[in-house]
Amino acid sequence: MAHVSPSFSATLRVRLDDTPGSFARLAEAIGEAGGSLGSIDIVRVERRHKVRDVTVSATDDEHLHRIAEAARAVDGVEVLRVSDRTFLMHLGGKIEIRSKIPLKTRDDLSMAYTPGVARVSQAIADDPSSAWNLTIKQNTVAVVSDGTAVLGLGDIGPEAAMPVMEGKALLFKEFGGVDAWPICLATKDADEIVAVCKAIAPGFGGINLEDISAPRCFEIEARLREELDIPVFHDDQHGTAIVVLAALVNALRVVGKRIEDVKIVVTGIGAAGIATTDVLLAAGVRRIVGCDREGAVYVGRPGLASHKEAFAARTNPDSEPGSADEVLAGADVFIGLSAPGAVSAAGIRTMAKDAIVFAMANPTPEVMPEEIEGAAAVIATGRSDYPNQINNVLAFPGVFRGALDVRARSITREMEVAAARAIAATIPEDELGPEYIIPSVFNRDVAPRVAAEVAAAAEASGVARRPRPGSQPNT
Repeated sequence: MAHVSPSFSATLRVRLDDTPGSFARLAEAIGEAGGSLGSIDIVRVERRHKVRDVTVSATDDEHLHRIAEAARAVDGVEVLRVSDRTFLMHLGGKIEIRSKIPLKTRDDLSMAYTPGVARVSQAIADDPSSAWNLTIKQNTVAVVSDGTAVLGLGDIGPEAAMPVMEGKALLFKEFGGVDAWPICLATKDADEIVAVCKAIAPGFGGINLEDISAPRCFEIEARLREELDIPVFHDDQHGTAIVVLAALVNALRVVGKRIEDVKIVVTGIGAAGIATTDVLLAAGVRRIVGCDREGAVYVGRPGLASHKEAFAARTNPDSEPGSADEVLAGADVFIGLSAPGAVSAAGIRTMAKDAIVFAMANPTPEVMPEEIEGAAAVIATGRSDYPNQINNVLAFPGVFRGALDVRARSITREMEVAAARAIAATIPEDELGPEYIIPSVFNRDVAPRVAAEVAAAAEASGVARRPRPGSQPNT
C-alpha cells in the first residue's frame, strides 16, 4: 500500500468563491483523489473571492498531478499556482558559508586578511600541524561523489548528485556540528578521484565518500585510507553497517538471542552488504550467508567477481548453496540491502522462531512489512513511515564529530563497532520493544554519545592525535 509523504507535497494557491461550502467541495475533491490535507492559510480576501494556500501530500509525482487536476475540476475553484514544496526547499541550494568573525573596521580586515594573515600562514608553513588549530581543517569534511550510485537513482551524474550531497552537508552540521562541503566530480575514473581527494585533503579534517558505485568504491576508499592521514569514510558502506549493527544489537535483546548464536542471511553483496557483513563479523557474528541475484555466495561458486570471492572466504562457513529463500530456512535474521522481491513472504515464514527482518531497500523494501505480519518478531526498514527506520544519519555525524575531536588519522573497525553500540545504548533497556529498537534520527542524544565512544575507540586504536576533550591524561 502506498503512503502519502511530505516529500511529494505541494501548496495549491486557489481562488474560491466566497460562498458557503466552496472550501468543503475542494477538500472533498482532494480527499477523493487520495490526497492528505495539510495547512490551510488565507492569502487575501477579495470582493467576491478568498485566496488560500492549501498544502497537500501525495504518494508520488503522478498522484500530486491528479490531486491538482481534481482541484481544478471543482466548481467555484480556480487553481492559480501549484508549488512543489520539495523543489521550493532546494531553490538556491540548502547550505551557505557564513563568517565566524565581525568584519567592520580596518583593524578587523588587517587581521583577518592582509597583512596580518601572512603571519598565520608563515606559522603554518613552519609547522604544518598547526593548520589543525589555525584553519577550518579542524572541523571540516569534504563530501565527495561522482554521482554514479545516487539513492535509488543510480548513475545520474555530478550535477544531479549535488542536492543529495548538499543534504548530507546539512545533516553533518545539524546533528554533529561539523562543517561539510559537497564536492561532486566530473569523472568516474578511480585514479582521478583518488588524485582529487589527495589534492584537496590539506584543507579538510576528513573525507566522506558518497554514492560512488561498486566495485570502484572499494578501491577508492582502500587507496585513500592507505595514502591519507585523515579519516576516509564511505558512508554507503560503513554508515549503513554501523546502524544495522546498532539495530541488530537491540533486536537481539528484544528476542533474547545472542549475537554469537544467530544465523544471518544478507541479500545484496554490494558496498553496503559487504561492509555490513564485516562489521557484524567484527561484533561477534559467526554464521552469515550472503546472497546475490544468483543465490548464496560460497567458496568455489563459479563466476564470482574478485570482491565476492573475498567475501565468500570469510562467510557461509557451511558453503550452503541455494536461492535466498532457500537459505532463509531456519535463519534467525534477514538483512536486505538489495531490491524489492529479493526474498518472498513465504521464505520469511520459514525462518526460525522470533525472526528478525531488516528489509532496507528503498523506497520499496525487499518484502513489505504487511506481507510478513506475524512471521517476524522484529521488522525494520529504511523508510520513515514504518517503525524502526534504519537511517545512516544516526551514524555519520557522530562518527566524524568523534574523529575530528581527537584528530584521528583514520576510522578503524573498533570505532565503527563502538559507534553502533553507542547508538543502541541510547534506548534504555526498559523502553526496548519490537517497534522501538533504533532511536529516532531527531534524538539529540545520539550524536554526542556516538562521538564520545568513537573518540575513545580512536584513542584505544592508536589513531588519535590528541586526547578526547575533557579526558584525563594517563598518570
